[in-house]
Amino acid sequence: MKKSLLAATILIALGGLTACQTQSATSMTPSTEVKQQSFVQFSQQFIDSLWQESPTWALYSGYHKYDAVLKVPNAVNRAKSLQFIETQLQLLKQFDTQALSAGEVIDYHLIENLLLRDQWDINTFRSWQWDPSAYNVAGGFAQIINEDFAPLDDRLRAFLGRMENVPAYYSAARENISDPTLEHTQLAVMQNKGAFSVFSDKLLETVSQSGLTASEKQLFNERFDLATKAIKSHVDWLESLENKLQKEGARSFRIGENLYEQKFAFDIQAGMTAKALYEKALADKAHVQGEMAKITKQLWPKYFTTPMPKQSNVATRQLIDKLSAKHVKREDFVDEVRAQIPQLVKFVNDKQLVTLDPKKPLVVRETPEYMRGFAGASISAPGPYEKSSNTYYNVTPLDGMSDESAESYLREYNHWILQVLNIHEAIPGHYTQLVYSNESPSLVKSLFGNGAMVEGWAVYTERMMLEEGYGDFEPEMWLMYYKWNLRVIANTILDYSIQVKGMTEDEAIKLMTEEAFQQQAEAEGKWRRATLSQVQLTSYYSGYREIYDFREELKGMEGEEFDLKGFHETFLSYGSAPVKYVRQLMLAK
Repeated sequence: MKKSLLAATILIALGGLTACQTQSATSMTPSTEVKQQSFVQFSQQFIDSLWQESPTWALYSGYHKYDAVLKVPNAVNRAKSLQFIETQLQLLKQFDTQALSAGEVIDYHLIENLLLRDQWDINTFRSWQWDPSAYNVAGGFAQIINEDFAPLDDRLRAFLGRMENVPAYYSAARENISDPTLEHTQLAVMQNKGAFSVFSDKLLETVSQSGLTASEKQLFNERFDLATKAIKSHVDWLESLENKLQKEGARSFRIGENLYEQKFAFDIQAGMTAKALYEKALADKAHVQGEMAKITKQLWPKYFTTPMPKQSNVATRQLIDKLSAKHVKREDFVDEVRAQIPQLVKFVNDKQLVTLDPKKPLVVRETPEYMRGFAGASISAPGPYEKSSNTYYNVTPLDGMSDESAESYLREYNHWILQVLNIHEAIPGHYTQLVYSNESPSLVKSLFGNGAMVEGWAVYTERMMLEEGYGDFEPEMWLMYYKWNLRVIANTILDYSIQVKGMTEDEAIKLMTEEAFQQQAEAEGKWRRATLSQVQLTSYYSGYREIYDFREELKGMEGEEFDLKGFHETFLSYGSAPVKYVRQLMLAK
């Protein structure tokens, strides 16, 4: 019911905008002007207040006024957070959405969703109690020391100020942690150990050679010593907790149907239930498997002299296994990713698919240690306050894998799929979308982006690039694309089945390897990821279907006048707003 009312409110607002567009500027009533201006003022006030409330989020977003502040996650500050949420919700309720522009209505609902989700997380979901991996100071400190947003001495002073609360931070974390899951405890151990890649002897050497005063250097060393001891003590405590949980048992990582549907509504904002998306994914899985069977039949004589198995999935699996042997050497994995980026840039520019800004650097790097253990590849993008800063494409090297695991991983990310991965993460996927998001005239849409739109865009570009001729329509490339796309579909089935329906690890591995044709190492990694997150794995498929379906709808409406580049750039211009809102804005034009 709430979703239906929300959709109706949006449509009413868009209808109002269409009517206003036919009027002259002078025909707008003074009261409307005041209300619209006051919402702009509220939005800015909200963002300013939010950064005080969430200084680390501000740091990641490129707003550096509160870099020296590390908020202690104790009961007092949780109560302050709830009061902040309530105050902002009351301020938001003063606005009549029918008096706002269409863009402002979207901002209204983005802010509302953010506040209600945070309130729900503290009061209902309570992950601050059962997820020890939520407590890790490394990221904020790494952002300060690794990003060149200010002179080094200024950043070191922010680092110095931020260190003051590290011992209290971890003390509060231990007070909060109650009935944790084993999986999140194990992740917390690994990632907090990675903090020592930030709090390193190299950093102390940098400080000794910096322009800090003698007293500042002394204080830096004192706080550094206290901080590292606090991190080590916390890791020791976590390891003891891990041993206890392994012996005595731990809370299940599964959150169940009610919490899953609630989290899905907040995180995805797709206009459908999680169960409905799950059922849609089941139907798409069957369709994609059918397309793969057709390509397998076409390619079989090229690669085999034996008769093709009668079971289509068995034949497809055999062909994929044959093709997967073509992959880069393990020691060249990161370098190969780096080498492919210019090729993708050239294709996008030659085909005029979307305008790329050469002034926005993309840097391929090995994933920092404190970030490892969750995903093999990811993007770390600057916020809208520091648009010119580097975007990092984090690629985890395979050094720590056994030979068997590395070979399995490389077969998963073979010659063809590695290219699809780079489309997804970099050009014209995440990197491109996030650059555009930072240019959105609405700071709200840039800052409070919808994960399903962000992930959905990256998945959409994979198919779009192949449709436009990337890979020269090679059937092997399309087969591997479908395999990759099937993984996106399987992500939704997997996540819902694990968290809601109680799918076991053996059942999950079977789904991924036998029905989605994934390698064993990839399947095991996805199982681990599905035990550590909830709902996020559905964002890829949800956003992809919404974007692709909307594009096809618009093509049908505009016919020969449809311009693909224009569609892409208009769509991206609205920042990282939920797709359903972007669609309504574009249709209202």
